[in-house]
Amino acid sequence: MDGEFASLLVAGGSASIAIASLIWAMRVTDGARGGVDAWKKRARELEDKVAWADAIFGAHPGVVLIWEDITADADGDWGAPRIYGSPLALASLLRFSDAAVAASPAVRILQGLSVFDATDATGAATRLSPALTRLRREGAAFSLKISTPDGVFVEVDGRTAGARAVAWIMDASVRGVEEGAAGGRIGIGHEVIARDPAAFLEMWNGAPFMAWRVNGAMKLEWANPEYLAALEAKSLDQALARNLQLDQGAVELARKAIETGEAVEETRSVVVRGGELRTFRLRVSPVAGGAAGMAIDVTEQEAARDQIARQQRAHDETLNFLAEGIAVFDAQKRLVFHNLAFERMWNLDAGFLQDRPAHAAWLDYLKEKRKLPAHANYAEWRARELALYQEHNDLPQDFWVLPDSRMFRIARQRHPNGGMLLIFSDITNEVSLKSSYDALLQTQKAALDKLHEAVVVFGLDGRLKLSNAAFQSVWKLEADQLQPEMPFDRVVELCQPLFHDKAMWAQVRARITDPSPEARTEYRAEMRRSDETVLKFLTRPLPDGATLVAFQDITADRRVEEALRERAEAFEQADKLKGQFVENVSYQLRNPLQAILGNAELLQHRVFGPLNDRQVEQVGSIIDAAGNLSKLIDNILDVAMVEAGNVQLDLGPVNIYDTISESVQMAASKARDTEVPIRIKCDPSIGDIEADQKRITQVIVNLLSNALRHTERGDTITVSAERLDGIVRLTVADTGKGMGFDQQARAFDSFQSGDRRGAGLGLALVRSFVEMHGGWVALQSEPGRGVTVTCHLPATAPAAGPPPVQPGVKQRAA
Repeated sequence: MDGEFASLLVAGGSASIAIASLIWAMRVTDGARGGVDAWKKRARELEDKVAWADAIFGAHPGVVLIWEDITADADGDWGAPRIYGSPLALASLLRFSDAAVAASPAVRILQGLSVFDATDATGAATRLSPALTRLRREGAAFSLKISTPDGVFVEVDGRTAGARAVAWIMDASVRGVEEGAAGGRIGIGHEVIARDPAAFLEMWNGAPFMAWRVNGAMKLEWANPEYLAALEAKSLDQALARNLQLDQGAVELARKAIETGEAVEETRSVVVRGGELRTFRLRVSPVAGGAAGMAIDVTEQEAARDQIARQQRAHDETLNFLAEGIAVFDAQKRLVFHNLAFERMWNLDAGFLQDRPAHAAWLDYLKEKRKLPAHANYAEWRARELALYQEHNDLPQDFWVLPDSRMFRIARQRHPNGGMLLIFSDITNEVSLKSSYDALLQTQKAALDKLHEAVVVFGLDGRLKLSNAAFQSVWKLEADQLQPEMPFDRVVELCQPLFHDKAMWAQVRARITDPSPEARTEYRAEMRRSDETVLKFLTRPLPDGATLVAFQDITADRRVEEALRERAEAFEQADKLKGQFVENVSYQLRNPLQAILGNAELLQHRVFGPLNDRQVEQVGSIIDAAGNLSKLIDNILDVAMVEAGNVQLDLGPVNIYDTISESVQMAASKARDTEVPIRIKCDPSIGDIEADQKRITQVIVNLLSNALRHTERGDTITVSAERLDGIVRLTVADTGKGMGFDQQARAFDSFQSGDRRGAGLGLALVRSFVEMHGGWVALQSEPGRGVTVTCHLPATAPAAGPPPVQPGVKQRAA
């Protein structure tokens, strides 16, 4: 009850006592005084006031205790208070007292209420008795709410009225009946209680959660069926007898609620129903005489909360591995999450981020560090950024170019929990690569336009990606006929007037659009168009999946090939005629030559008579000329046979030293005539090689003859041989006038002679015979410093094939 109403009732009670005393005094002194009428009038007024005060006390739904002796003698001494109030309220409160106690009704009421207000197991210490003692000694006001086991709440308020101590005691059930008469309310607490206790109890017994009540001594006083089932109690009586508590934690919560006078909550795990561990949300509230608790099973909710927490942690850890910077601002625009990439890309202080800065503070921080794009009006720009929290449409994407030349793409999303999620992507390299790619593409396009070949590129989807000017020229197309992303079939339609082979076009299309490895290979073919031009084309797959198709006009090449083919056929026919001519001429010359040589020898041997000196000299000249001509004819026949491939080697063991000696003796007569000495520089034990004796001798003799033609008196000729790694190097070197550099390139060609003194077949035969043995010939010479010809002969001649290639040796015989 409020203080104003309490003061009014205290004043009424005091006035009633004073009036009663005054009336008694007036009656005693009635005869002694003279103003009887005045005193009677005053008495009637006082009686009216007493009636008014009694009416007020009778209407109050409680009793009032007044102590005239405000000072208490000892703790626990209830004193001798006077009691005022309605009979109904007095009877309601006396039901809590013990009728066997010999004491005044006021003391009985106080003792009975103190039993329900016990705070320990013995019930000795109460809240009510100390509170009344402090009220009477110190004037300390108090207000208590006491709950009885049958669910009735009693309110006790203590105040001082002048020198008196006053206690207002009210049965809340009476007030609840009076206040709830109109609406039939059912409530829990001190303001409204159940009008129908049976219905109120039935409601709690049917609750789908545990509910219970304990007294101040932590004794279980009541529990609903859900509580009994969870703790496996057979009945409420059994639970009360065993004082079956949920667990010690619930007891501590009840004690804390009673001590603090406030409801307490806690989530804890409890073993129930045969050892099952469940999670409950406990709420214990202080009530008169103890505490009441509720326990709601939140096992599934807690499991779901844990699962969500684990998923959130996994989500945050995943975001930390992303290269994009991510920041989440809540509905109050404060930073609640950021990943490592966000911290690194902005180079932010960890302490600054831990303070969960506001979005505006974060922008100001970046501006201070000169990390934001430049803006003409920063305040206006920042206001627009923050206004996006109230934007209902799709949030925009932005591109920020930072002072350090980095470029960020900023994507925004509404966060499910409110606020905004920002995604920062560093696209500096991407933009740079795209710029480089575009520049490269333009460069490639310009380069392609400079090519003579027609080039066109199709994507894997069969659409035109790139073409050059030569493609339009080759296929006689206008510049506006080719459009980007034009389908392959449309391009073929433009080209079909010049080439209408659909099968060929289908094969090209398969190379473009078929992704299989078999089709993604290079393909070459030719097209002969209706205008008689010939195009060579190829399809080549590119790394990005596209396909390049290149066309080259080879009409002129084909014409040249035909001309060359006709020329080759003519040369072949000429060579055949030449061979036939040489063979016929050689045959026709050999017979007369033999006749001339035979007759000249008869004359030289004076078969037909003596000859003078001049005649002998002329006959000798005839014999020499006939011999040279015979050798020339033999060489011509050998060259013809070699070129025709009709020469077969008669292989056998050939001693190198003996062959060199015999060849030098054959050339000795001519060497004596020229007075040029021939020296042999060879180890007699050099050994044999597998070769044709006749052809090797012919090689050495031809080399000596060539050397004798290029030497004069005072020069020397050296024939040497050495064996190295299965190769015999046979060398003929002279100190003659040498050979010009332009002549060296043609020295081994047929019918080439440097001094016009021979047919030029000697060195040609040397090269042919050496190569037939699997070797090769090299020539070294400088004008005025002689000529050195080296023949490299393998120790074992191959059956067929070209001569082996020797690294580091320059072959001059070509």
